[in-house]
This record gives sequence, structure tokens and C-alpha cells, in this order.
Amino acid sequence: MAFKGGSRDNKIYAIIATLIIIIIILTVFFSTNQLTDAYIEDNILGDAWSEDIGERDGDSQLYGLEKWISYTYKNNDSNFPAYVTVTSIKTLFMKSENELKDQTLETIKKASDQGIVIDENTKITGVRSLDNVHKTMYIIYDGNDTSDEKIKIIGETWSCGTSGTSIICIGFAQVTNNSETNTTHWAKIIRDKEGTFGLGKYKGPDGLIFNVKCH
Repeated sequence: MAFKGGSRDNKIYAIIATLIIIIIILTVFFSTNQLTDAYIEDNILGDAWSEDIGERDGDSQLYGLEKWISYTYKNNDSNFPAYVTVTSIKTLFMKSENELKDQTLETIKKASDQGIVIDENTKITGVRSLDNVHKTMYIIYDGNDTSDEKIKIIGETWSCGTSGTSIICIGFAQVTNNSETNTTHWAKIIRDKEGTFGLGKYKGPDGLIFNVKCH
């Protein structure tokens, strides 16, 4: 009888030990599955740009295994509105380049729901390196709004192995207002040290997307 009791106790101990191991594994897994938010620092935004807190959004699914958060930054010029949205995505398995490109395009195309008409013939694609050392894929379109004012849009995306997140940035700028043209805010959105997009006004270290902090 003592032998049988000992065997039963050993089984109980084994079950408890297994449960403890599972709890430890799950704890470690969930602790490493935290979402690191990508964002633009205040010193880069300056006085002309700020986060629109009311547009901050995020959600999670699959019991927190997949999550995302989005920050929107707007300028203070009502005559030439512009914004940049930075979205961080954490999934169980990091998104592939094709998935990120498709999601970026899908997000841009949703601009039509806001009355923006995109000119597909103006599409420009390419790659560049950001100040955070990541190589990105970008898509640029021209378009116009309901008042027939000219709009410029950029979608840019990359995966950050350090934080385990995928990032999608969407930049929008109205560059005409009646007979006046102003590309100042568009330049601020896309500028980089290499002047990737040509012309001197697009060269500089203070571009918004160029300085997104993701890790």
C-alpha cells in the first residue's frame, strides 16, 4: 500500500511541476510579447507639429498575442493641413515584406473614404534608410481633395527586429490652397540626410518619418 501511495504522490508532484513549468513558459512568453510603441520625439516635431491625442488608437486580439497602437501627428497650419500616422504592430509571427506592403497600400487607399482621389499614374516606389538604421519600403502618390486642391501621400513601412514590431507610417500633406503652393510640410514629412526625393528642400536630418523611434 505504501508503494501505491508513493506512486500516486509522485504523479501529483509531476503534474504540479508540469503546471509550474507551463506557467513559467507562459510568463516569459507574454513578458517578451510586449508592444514597443514607435513614435516621433518632441524635439523632432518642434513647435509646428504635435500629437493629436484624440486620434490615438490601438487594440489587441488573440488574448493579447497580437496588438497594435497608432499615433497621429498634425501640423498647426489650417491652410495647408498635414499629418503623419505611425502605427506599430506586434503579431505572433512578424509580418513579411509583402504583407506590410499590402497593408500600407490598403491604408492609403482608404483615403478615398475621406474624399481624397489618388492618381494611380503618379505612383513612386523605392527604398531608403532611416536614422534608426532600418531600411524601409515607401510608396508615394499625388492626389486631390474634394476642393480639387493637390495632395501628396507617402506610405512607408519596415520591420524592427530589435523590438519585434512592424511599423507603418502614412504621411499626408495638402500642398495647394487656391492659387498658392506650399510644400513646406510635405518636405518636413519626407526629408532625410541623403535627400532621397531630390531637390534641396527635401534634404535634412529633421524629417518626421526619417526620425521615427522604434527601439
